[in-house]
Amino acid sequence: MSRRRTPKLPSWLPIDPYILALLATVLLAALLPASGTAAQVAGGASTGAVALLFFLYGARLSTREALDGLRHWRLHLTVLTATFVVFPLLGLAASHGLQPLVLTPELAAGLLFLCLVPSTIQSSIAFTSMARGNVPAAICAGSFSSLAGIVLTPLLAALLLGGVAGGFSADSLLKIVLQLLAPFLAGQLLRRWVGGLLARHKQALGFVDRGSILLVVYTAFSEGMVQGVWHQVTPARLGALLAVEALLLAAMLTLTWFGAKRLGFGRADRIAVQFAGSKKSLAAGLPMAAVLFGAQASLAVLPLMLFHQTQLMVCAVIAKRRGSDPEASDPPGSTGSRTPDRRVPEPTGV
Repeated sequence: MSRRRTPKLPSWLPIDPYILALLATVLLAALLPASGTAAQVAGGASTGAVALLFFLYGARLSTREALDGLRHWRLHLTVLTATFVVFPLLGLAASHGLQPLVLTPELAAGLLFLCLVPSTIQSSIAFTSMARGNVPAAICAGSFSSLAGIVLTPLLAALLLGGVAGGFSADSLLKIVLQLLAPFLAGQLLRRWVGGLLARHKQALGFVDRGSILLVVYTAFSEGMVQGVWHQVTPARLGALLAVEALLLAAMLTLTWFGAKRLGFGRADRIAVQFAGSKKSLAAGLPMAAVLFGAQASLAVLPLMLFHQTQLMVCAVIAKRRGSDPEASDPPGSTGSRTPDRRVPEPTGV
């Protein structure tokens, strides 16, 4: 068996270090929120940061290698269906059924939004590797999900969230095009010239990515503090939100695992489907929420931040158990053994 160098996560994650940075940013916004001129400066910088993030996403993604992975199209279609069909349907049922008694309208909108964002790349690959699953399939599936999410997440948000996210107004669609799609396409067009430079400075650009997202979070939560939206989040509401998200994650982990088995996938492929199809990208979701929700972004991203930490802890346990399973190796000729080991440069996304 060939050795695959993939991102590694510890077998048990008490808390993701990046979540600590996000929580510290939220605390800073609560204690020292930007207001007046400072808020205008922070807002402009946040808009630029979102554009930079999506430019970097486009410049890193190798379209040629991603298209090469289409030979395993059934697996990728399964992951896309779980991410952009099954997840939104569950989110619709939960968000409409639980408000206003359990969740406020804003938290319910945030819960639905987290169901619309694309899958993760980095942690999906890491958990698939830990569980001895089909790593190349996880790479391609996560990349396809991220690419599709550039278009599908804003459109689904506009369709399903209605007035909360601005609906289908010309202004909201223009904002999506200018802040998300245009920078991404520019990155794809310029990849030929800047791709090598980005690859050589991957570690430094990782700090740029994460710093940009922290700026987006600070701006959104500052605006929420100034407008006084946080009085709506009581401890009871927060506990209810965590319980709902735990049930949502359990449902998706179950559906992806047994659904992939019903579709005839081998064990290695089922692992890739489960981890790529049940998780959501914090890195992609936060800047999208800033564009789509505006002043309501602080409450809209809270469910996604909580879900991200929950999925890391739960999937770490599952991956460790699957990795020690006696059936960890698929027999020759399974679909998992046929996927080419193509490497798709991955956007920084946890």
